[in-house]
Amino acid sequence: MKTINLGILAHVDAGKTSLTERLLLGAGVIDELGSVDAGSTRTDTMTLERQRGITIRSAVVSFVVAGTTVNLIDTPGHPDFIAEVERALGVLDGAVLVVSAVEGVQAQTRVLGRTLHRLGIPTLIFVNKMDRAGADLDRVLDQIADRLTPAAVALGRVTAAGTPNARWAPFEPDDPGHDRRLVDLFTTYDDALLAAYVANERTATPARLRAALATWTARARVYPVHAGSAITGAGVDDLIAAVAELLPAAEGDDDAPLAGTVFKVERGAAGEKIAYARIFTGTVRVRDRIRYRRDHEARITGIDGYSGGDALPRDSAGAGGIVRLHGLADVRVGDPLGDPPARPAGRGQFSPPTLETVVVPVRDGDRPAIHAALAQLAEQDPLINLRQDDLRREIAVSLYGEVQKEVIQATLADEYDVAVTFRETTTVCVERPVGAGAAVEWIGREPNPFLGTVGLRVEPGPLGSGVEFRLGIELGSMPLAFLKAVEETVRETLRQGVCGWEVIDCVVTLTHGGYWARQSHSHGVFDKSMSSTAGDFRNLTPLVLMAALSRAGTRVHEPVHRFRLDLPADLFGVVLPVLSGLDAVPRMSILRGTSYLVEGEVPAGRVHTLEQRLPSLTRGEGTLESEFDHYRPVRGPAPSRPRWDHDPLNRKDYLLAVARRVTARPQR
Repeated sequence: MKTINLGILAHVDAGKTSLTERLLLGAGVIDELGSVDAGSTRTDTMTLERQRGITIRSAVVSFVVAGTTVNLIDTPGHPDFIAEVERALGVLDGAVLVVSAVEGVQAQTRVLGRTLHRLGIPTLIFVNKMDRAGADLDRVLDQIADRLTPAAVALGRVTAAGTPNARWAPFEPDDPGHDRRLVDLFTTYDDALLAAYVANERTATPARLRAALATWTARARVYPVHAGSAITGAGVDDLIAAVAELLPAAEGDDDAPLAGTVFKVERGAAGEKIAYARIFTGTVRVRDRIRYRRDHEARITGIDGYSGGDALPRDSAGAGGIVRLHGLADVRVGDPLGDPPARPAGRGQFSPPTLETVVVPVRDGDRPAIHAALAQLAEQDPLINLRQDDLRREIAVSLYGEVQKEVIQATLADEYDVAVTFRETTTVCVERPVGAGAAVEWIGREPNPFLGTVGLRVEPGPLGSGVEFRLGIELGSMPLAFLKAVEETVRETLRQGVCGWEVIDCVVTLTHGGYWARQSHSHGVFDKSMSSTAGDFRNLTPLVLMAALSRAGTRVHEPVHRFRLDLPADLFGVVLPVLSGLDAVPRMSILRGTSYLVEGEVPAGRVHTLEQRLPSLTRGEGTLESEFDHYRPVRGPAPSRPRWDHDPLNRKDYLLAVARRVTARPQR
């Protein structure tokens, strides 16, 4: 039986979870349709999801149709939880993008559509809510062509749109207008079809066109469109049939080396970690010892595979499927299993969070419990980037938006019984080197208290390159463990630059390295005070790196969003001064009938303010889309972030902090 790992994606409130319920009902997995409003859906299991009627965590459920097992992943629709969507993208064989027939193509719809196209994920589009007043399929099809892709093609029409009697009617196989649209679309990619059609139009038979539709859909060149209603069930059976017919099945060799990726981690009833993973190649078995991440190994104590809606225990799982793995105690979201998968794991498709806040306990004695709870939440969502400042007794987290802050607050209260508030949300900036700088500390020379020599040079790297570590010394001149300690510490230290922000787009070169080999006294007793260890290099590297970075100099950059604003034409002159006051820079404005389309850039820290002010400025008619685009140098005084208590820029305090952690070594 073939398997398809299918994602359901949409802008919030487009009816994505309701469609999931209808699919499960149609496949016989559930006997009664759940309701988002009533909090009775199969995939929204968190208390907060049921209370708010939104999806917060991705959920997996399975059904069988036409001899095909479909592992369906229901993803969040709110942009504050885009990280959940990102992790799901890397395990999908295909997707259904849900669009509301009333609201049309919305901000998050565009973000998701562009990402699916960029990743080449085969996608069906379902126009939902055709039974709602104001539903207009033709208008939405025009928006899809204009805002998503011109390669979308409707496979039918809707009758009685905007009423409870709305129905989806697929085009007949010999519909001349539909056949002509398919030919026009396919011949863009299919030279053989074009040549045959030019020679004889009758060669474009319905069977040949249907086969071409499956081919080009599977290659993510064509996007079939269905429509209907998840509430009434109109059009859903045809959508289910299209999933089995048009989307490609999972591929993979059961006998190849194990390769997979973890896209979700949750805790079981006893507090144990459960890893949700896609197996790309190979087979995993209970009691197998498998490698994950770079240097972790663990024995699999249990495997749950999906069948008929539920995850059931099994002895093994082969390539292509999604499983739940037990026994990986230190597993994290994004970890590779076995050999690195041959396809991307979904990382880096969306921007990282650009906001952060400090979590403040209502009861001071709850600080340890809050940190432990947030550490567990970080297992599920590593991008919250949990940070603790022991000196100031502060805990900070990164955010995509204000709704995510509310969800964290409610989760801590409901699931961990701790009450918190938050400080004002601030923008997460970054630092980039502006020049080159170098520093070195020599073993056995003052003021170096560590048994190691480290020299580093820091210089700017290409935009978007992150941090590149290079060796400027011979590979065999130092033990590999010491080199690894230097590189890992470089990357960790650069999380806080001269002004306290993460340093990006730089090249760090190890220019000097030295150590004292393992030594012992005359009676053969090893003396660690006379021999270098990896700890010496971990403790020395921050001092050298920050000295080099200070000499290179850094400049603080703030995140900038690209925005698209639709507003009534008569209010164009009212909104422009407001954009200017928010440091937004319009790059283009186009008059389209009775509305203006304005595109430009706005600092990430001002997006929330713009969203709040837009309804009153535009009589509730304005719509805003925005997403991270780039970093730009901060204008005016550079903002700084409070630094750690063990700050390598302050040599004295840093060495005192190290002394508290390690045993002091006598100097030679």
